[in-house]
Amino acid sequence: MSNGLNGKVALVTGGTGGIGSAICIKLAQAGCKVVSTYMDEAQANDWKAKMAAAGFDMAIVKCDVSNFDDCKAMGDKLNADFGGVDVLVNNAGITKDGTFRKMGPDQWNAVLDVNLVSVFNVTKQVIDGMLNKGWGRVINISSINGQKGQFGQTNYAAAKAGMHGFSMSLAQETAKKGITVNSISPGYIGTEMVMAIPEDVRNQIVAQIPVGRLGKPEEIAALVTFLASEDGAFITGANIAANGGQHMC
Repeated sequence: MSNGLNGKVALVTGGTGGIGSAICIKLAQAGCKVVSTYMDEAQANDWKAKMAAAGFDMAIVKCDVSNFDDCKAMGDKLNADFGGVDVLVNNAGITKDGTFRKMGPDQWNAVLDVNLVSVFNVTKQVIDGMLNKGWGRVINISSINGQKGQFGQTNYAAAKAGMHGFSMSLAQETAKKGITVNSISPGYIGTEMVMAIPEDVRNQIVAQIPVGRLGKPEEIAALVTFLASEDGAFITGANIAANGGQHMC
């Protein structure tokens, strides 16, 4: 069942990564036409080919989500090619960790620009189309560390916490127009990046997770797809934790 998603256009920023790929696949399986942003053309073309080999026709669009003009050009292209965006998943993110005493403005600004400013830049391009249609979904991928903080991540934690503040506020502005805005805060997920962490360190992380394992990208993707569907239409302004019980509030 498509649960109202068949034929909808879904834009996933950073969709060629671990969690992003799983989100793209789940939304495609639900009937969406999926578009992912990218920065590295060779990597994106390889990803698109792998998706095609698996039976998924994904579209890709180059965009620096931290740059408003780039996002404006992307929005114009998506309007011309697809008639706009119905489901937006703000998933793009980076880390540049360091203790606050040693953190410079470049580290701070880079993480805030990609992880938080991008949410404004991209959402700004699609929200009017959603309002005009009277239907839309904005889903922001935050983090457990935006909820509880993390040593050496003042920049990342601030950006991820900001995503939820954005979600709650925009949710109030758009709820009567058939648009929902939510955030998801994943814990440690078994992506290639996390699996590359030395096993002894990874085991220490798992020991802190009550369910006793890392999360799966597909579990985050399933939650995104639920929130995008008609089944999730009564949920807006929420932050849903998906961390195996590592942080409860």
